[in-house]
Formats: sequence, C-alpha cells, structure tokens
Amino acid sequence: MTAGGQQIPSAQPGSSRLLLAFAVVAIAFAAADTYVVVLALPEMMTAVGLDIDQLQRAAPIISGFLLGYVGVLPLIGRIADLRGRVPVLLGCLLIFAIGSVITAAAYDLPTVVAGRLIQGIGGGGLIPPTLALVADLWPPEKRGLPLGIVGAMQELGSVIGPLYGAAVLTAASWRAIFWINAVVGLILAAGMLRRRQRLDIPGLLLLTLTIAGLSLVMLAPKGLVTGVTTGLAYLPITGESRWLTPLALATAGLLVLFCLRQALARRPMLDWRRWPSLAHRADLLGALLLCVGLGTVIVTFASAEPENAAISPSAPILLPVALGALLLFWLRQRTARNPLLPRGAFAQRPAWGAIVVSFLIGASLIAALVDIPFFARLTIHRDSQVDAALVLVRFLVALPIGALLGGLLLRFIRPTILTAVGMAISTAAFLHMSTWSQDALRHDIELASLIAGGLGFGLAIAPVNAALLNHTDDDVHGVASGMLIVARMVGMLLGISALTTIGLRAFYKASAAIPPIQDLCGAPVACSAYRDAVRDAGIAQLHAVFVGAAVCAAAAGLLALVLLRPVRQPAN
Repeated sequence: MTAGGQQIPSAQPGSSRLLLAFAVVAIAFAAADTYVVVLALPEMMTAVGLDIDQLQRAAPIISGFLLGYVGVLPLIGRIADLRGRVPVLLGCLLIFAIGSVITAAAYDLPTVVAGRLIQGIGGGGLIPPTLALVADLWPPEKRGLPLGIVGAMQELGSVIGPLYGAAVLTAASWRAIFWINAVVGLILAAGMLRRRQRLDIPGLLLLTLTIAGLSLVMLAPKGLVTGVTTGLAYLPITGESRWLTPLALATAGLLVLFCLRQALARRPMLDWRRWPSLAHRADLLGALLLCVGLGTVIVTFASAEPENAAISPSAPILLPVALGALLLFWLRQRTARNPLLPRGAFAQRPAWGAIVVSFLIGASLIAALVDIPFFARLTIHRDSQVDAALVLVRFLVALPIGALLGGLLLRFIRPTILTAVGMAISTAAFLHMSTWSQDALRHDIELASLIAGGLGFGLAIAPVNAALLNHTDDDVHGVASGMLIVARMVGMLLGISALTTIGLRAFYKASAAIPPIQDLCGAPVACSAYRDAVRDAGIAQLHAVFVGAAVCAAAAGLLALVLLRPVRQPAN
C-alpha cells in the first residue's frame, strides 16, 4: 500500500502498532494543550504584564492556539498525501516542540501568542496524517479499533489537560508545563526518527543547540545577564533589542547551519529537497486563502463572550474579509491546475456527508462544553468556577470511553447506524438537560445525562472518520481528514454563536416578565426574590440552548442515516 509516494508496510503489525502509539501519544499531548492553559492563564497573564481583569486582552493566548490548530489543517493534510504520513508527523512534532519552547520562554504577550500559534500548527497538524496512516495500515474492515483509539486519545486531552496543568502548577510555574511539552515532543520525534533508521546525529545536535540558544535569548536568566563574563553575551551589538546580542546572533548561525545540514546531508532529519515541487502541487495560494477565511471566522467567534454576545464586536470588519477569502478560495479551486482539495476528492456521498455530519456534531458538542459549567455556576456553584467546571468531568470522561467503544463496535455495526445511535443518545441527554431544575446537579440520577451525552458523542467519532476514509482515495486521505476536523471546529464556533443567540432571546423574554425591583422587593435594592427571578431567567436561557443542541444532534443522526449509507457499486 502506498501513500504520498511512500510504501507503507501493512503486513508488520508490531511496527504498525508502535507507529500508531507514537502518533496517538503525541495527539493526546497536543489535545491536552488545548485545555491546559485554562488553569495556567492567570499566571501567564501576570508574567506578561496583564492584570487579572484584562481577560479580553489575553484572549489571543487561547484563540492563537485555535487559529494555528485549525487554519492550516487542510494544507498539512495535503502535504501528508503528497510527501508521506511519517515525515509530516515528524515535522509537526518538531513544530509543536518549538512552539512549546517559545511559549515557555516567552517574555511578553506577542511572544506568548506566537508560541501558542506555532504550538497549534504542530498539534493540529498531527491529526490528519495520523488518521490517514490508520487508513494506510489497516483495511476498512479492521480500521474501527485504531480509529477509536485515535479518537479516544484526542478526546482524553480534554480530561487530562486541566489535571496535568493542575499537577504541574502545584510544584512549578506555568512555564514548566510547556517545557515538559517540548521534551515530550522531541522524545517522540526522536523515537519516530529511530524507527525510520534515519537518525541524523549532527542535525539533531544542531537543532538541540538552536533550541537551547533560543530559550536562553528569550528567558535571559538574571544570573547570566548580570554575570561579568556571561553578561557579555547579552549586550546588544547595536540598539537595545535582545535579538541583536551575540547570543542571539550565534543562535541564528546555528539555525543556518542546521538548514545547510538538511539541504546537503545524504540522510537528513528533514529532507527539504522535494519541497519546492511539493509547494507547487500543494497549492499554497489556495491554502493561504482558506487559512485567511478560517482564521477570520475563528477570531470572529472565538473572541466573543458566550454569556453575553454571539460574535465579536469586530464582526462587521472580520466577516466580510472571511467571506471574500472563502469566495476567492472557491474560485481558486475551480481554476487551479493542482487545487488544494483535488477535484473529485469528495465525489461520493458518504465522503461529503461525513463533513456535514461532523459540522453538526461540533455545533451540538460545544453546548455541553460551554453551557454545562455555566449551568453549574448559575445554580449550585455560584462561588467557585473550578467546582462548576468539575461538573463537566463526567461528560469528558465518557467521551473517550465512547470513542473506544465506537471503534470496537464498528466491526459489527455499520458507521451510519452507529453514528445515528450515538447522536440519538446525545439528543436524549440534551433534552433531559433542558428540564433541569435549579438543584438538578445535586442528584446523581440527573447527572446520568452527562455520562450518556459524552458516550453518545464518543460513539460517533470512529464511524464518521471511517465513513470518510472508506469513501475517499488513498492519495487524499490526509486532506480529507483535515477538512473533517475543520468542519467540526467551525461547527463548534458557529454553533456556540447560534445557540447563544437562541439562549439570549429566551433570557430577555424571561427577564421581561420579572416585576420591577421596587415592586418585588419593596425597595430599590435587589432582594433574594429578585435574584432568584434573574437566576430562573438564566436557567431558561440554558434550557433553550440545550434544546437547540438536541436539535443539532438529532439532525446529525438523521443525516448520518441518509448521507453515510454505503454507495452501491454498479454491477459489472
């Protein structure tokens, strides 16, 4: 079996499992990094000079990662189709490690955001080649379990991320989280290089020294800066920029030597000699237009306040930019000789149907991730954001369990049926949530809907992936997987916008029915009766959101029954 011009050994189960193990561990760490910043954000804000009440200015720390995670996924998937899965996995691991180093050593907000953006590119880029690798290594009838493992590890990140961050923060600063990420990324990359028997020791040494030099330039440890001898390395040759110091220039020289090594070595770590022709075949212009379109959509919705507004105040500027970029991308797809999305890649109904279903699943899933903690904070955990967030743990733990179970069941149940069953369970869970009273979360029987909802979403992960991979050609599995992930993430962003709008309308309607505070309390000061009425209006808002999420989940299940049905091959 071939992919990206590489022969993939499908008859070596031990080697296949080892390769998948490296990839899924990397995905788990990258997925955890999406959530790990939640607990570390206050310390990160302080380190870059932001007050705790300047949360809006810190939003790019989160949206920057998300932008990198989503914006270049189709391009990375396409490169994996053209160049091979393993080289792209290696490149993404190195990018993730370098982004982690930059984040760990960051000294101001722009460097933190830059590090998070690079982390997102590397972390998100791991998923398309991994899914494509599963399709390369296992035939359709045996892909269920590997796809379930990949999905489970990806979703497990939402559970281990906050726990991992909390564990590290109890013993060290927030920077340690990202140093650990960098070390793990480099170890996994070295393991993959070793498996390929192409361990370029001089290149690896140059890369290590370059990363170490970059870290020292950014961190500027006080002991070194103020040292009589070591301080000379931190004196700028001209001006005051730390990037014009002897240490920074020496680091740049090491980077140049590393690049020359990769260009001239017989067996380099990263073979860049094919990249000029690869860049032409991958359609960089189309990828740039799609990235701009997706990026502006992400910024429009990710920078909004979900509890108060559906979109960013900058939406009147950002949305026309997104629309224009996506229109140009569509024109580019029709006219380019080698478009980013090869013509006919999604010709079969289950292929594009999986994209549609994934979008709706994302639109429904986001309601659980955002509004269940919101409900807990509104009702039983008014004084603790952490306790409110912990209510979601049951849902998050059930997600990877459901993903693994869905992979196992794929051997016996068709993807279309399994997806519909999973979405039916999630629909029922959301409808039950829409009946929650103010003290519902105090009762275990009520919390069962959290577990059911997580299991339902998890069950759908592997079958949707399988439907896509089973109905696309081997040489487009990477870009197809990238588009599947993009669809889910965009669905989450648009879903939270639409559901927030629905919820706010319900809140305003319920608020309009609240008597004036003077009539309710007998004085112009809020009393318990007035506060309870406002709380009930908030509960009405969340009930409306949960109903909307149930509609999205039901639509995903019904469309799965129609769109994911196998295409009958014409008789010869």
